[in-house]
Amino acid sequence: MSDSSGKPGNSGNQKPQSPPGGDPRRVNFSSMTLVLLVAAVLVSIFTWTSLPKNHGNTVPYSFFYSQLQKDQVRNVTFHGDMLIGRWKQIPTDTPEGVTGTLVEQFNTALPSVQLPELEPELRKRNVQFNSVPVTDVGLGNLFFWVLLPLLFVFLMWNMMRRSADPFGAGGMMGGFIRSPARRFEKNDKSAKFDDVAGLKSAKQDLQEVVDFLRDPGRFTRLGAKIPKGVLLVGPPGTGKTLLARATAGEAGVPFFSINGSEFIQMFVGVGATRVRDLFKTAREAAPCIVFIDEIDAVGRVRGAGVGGGHDEREQTLNQILSEMDGFQQGETVIVLAATNRHDVLDPALLRPGRFDRHVTVDLPAREGRLGILRVHTRKVPLHDDVDLEVLSRTTMGFSGAELEKLVNESALKAARENKKRVEMSDFRYAIDIVTMGAPRDEKVEQSEKELTAWHEAGHAVLAWAQEGIDPVHKVSIVPRGRSLGVTLVMPESEIHNLGERRLKARIVMMMGGRAAEKMIFNEYSAGAQNDIEQSTSLARRMVARWGMSEIIGPVSFKQSEEHPFLGKEMHTYREFSEETTRQIDSEVQRIIKESEHRAIELLTQYRDQMNRLVHALLESEDLVREQIEQILGPRPFPTNPATSAIPENSTAGD
Repeated sequence: MSDSSGKPGNSGNQKPQSPPGGDPRRVNFSSMTLVLLVAAVLVSIFTWTSLPKNHGNTVPYSFFYSQLQKDQVRNVTFHGDMLIGRWKQIPTDTPEGVTGTLVEQFNTALPSVQLPELEPELRKRNVQFNSVPVTDVGLGNLFFWVLLPLLFVFLMWNMMRRSADPFGAGGMMGGFIRSPARRFEKNDKSAKFDDVAGLKSAKQDLQEVVDFLRDPGRFTRLGAKIPKGVLLVGPPGTGKTLLARATAGEAGVPFFSINGSEFIQMFVGVGATRVRDLFKTAREAAPCIVFIDEIDAVGRVRGAGVGGGHDEREQTLNQILSEMDGFQQGETVIVLAATNRHDVLDPALLRPGRFDRHVTVDLPAREGRLGILRVHTRKVPLHDDVDLEVLSRTTMGFSGAELEKLVNESALKAARENKKRVEMSDFRYAIDIVTMGAPRDEKVEQSEKELTAWHEAGHAVLAWAQEGIDPVHKVSIVPRGRSLGVTLVMPESEIHNLGERRLKARIVMMMGGRAAEKMIFNEYSAGAQNDIEQSTSLARRMVARWGMSEIIGPVSFKQSEEHPFLGKEMHTYREFSEETTRQIDSEVQRIIKESEHRAIELLTQYRDQMNRLVHALLESEDLVREQIEQILGPRPFPTNPATSAIPENSTAGD
């Protein structure tokens, strides 16, 4: 597997091994077999002793009654629906159905409705008779009197046998507190660095870990200390898990993989016990790599929640910190961890001596995207018109997982249309699916369709008319996901530092849809909600974090949103006054209102271009970059080859 966002799984011969200590299910199976065997014997004995004994010959009831009238019966005993007795003198005639000779004892089955003359006849003949109660052998009595005591005795015996080591491999709670980490051994299909496209700098940072695992003496003889822990930080889908697996594959050592949430259980102390079991097993298998995915599930800041310092998560974190401190210099156990929320991790987890090194796994650059596309299209038959170079340029901002989805969606579309090869049109369709979502199959009223067309045309014209905004890649009024339309801008180059003018131009473009609605229909609609949210967020960061306000100045007023979990706001106080808050809000409003006025001015200036774009949208519903440039004409400013990257979402729309 060569997925840039792959999770460790079973592929090929790479199978997780059973935990050391044997399979406890075999012991349980043998014990259960013994219990069932003893229960069957006891049930048989209980049933046999509860039933009446079969005394003498079994004779018909009519034969018994005839002999009673002849005064040949000495005594009888009623035993439920059976009658057992003795003859005064053994009859000479043998009844039909009885084999062998008659003896003194006999038994017979009483009819379901006993004859009323039986008891008077017994008294008349002076026959002694009595009745014996029959024990009810029902399932309820059988359970309470036999199986339940037997089960209790077995459990007591089992607990006493394991009391010496209740938390061991065969202990009473061994399966519950054992670490659920999966172990992967080296084989021919283990991931290597060559299987990870892009991420050149990250692989260079991890190469030192590989060298240490291969030859630790090379470092220890010079007094060098290898990092005990390496933290992989990056957005979701960038390949952190695959990179950890590739590190183990390059070093040729066992790989233990576990998710941070698997430590947490309902009972306090179980997570800490699982941590101890994991690191104990890792030390026995050294040299090896322990990989903890999504470590923020267990490694968040302590003392930030309502539970204080005594809940299960914090005790588990304390045990992880203790175990990492317990590594000796000669122990070749490296702990890799991955997260996309490193800002919420406890400082004690990030200090030197624990997670010494932080490796940033960022979104792939153009060369990295090209490599990822080549990896995922190895088994995909491509048409001659497919150009991966073009796709790598038009997928800026895509993660490895999104590129994998792009290839898969294009192959699915080609399969639905019974094509033999995947064409470039299939990839364009897949790009729309990844960036904008699948189109909704619903009919839109003409009035609503016109409103959406003017809204999206306002975005597109302002992106075309302003310097510093990336070219419009596509404009659509087809409902997709939760939006009725979308305007997609696509950067042409990768620039990570943004200027104030480009940020304000971005806000002006986001206000274009709302401004166009006001110009044409003299009212605002609810479709601008997402535009307002994005522009407000961007303006607030410009004012409160980036110092782009003359009134506020170059001062950071960062609020506590970096800890969005329960209880943190109880311990975080605001470090600025109410007056400063009012000024920040006032500056944010000023930037947005000025941007809206600027949007109206530009749309009024380029009203003809907006009219042409609206007519084209109502006719075809989807317009790509070449069609948009043909409708709007050349941009009204000198083309700058270095355009900016979009700071947040590259989509503007409803």
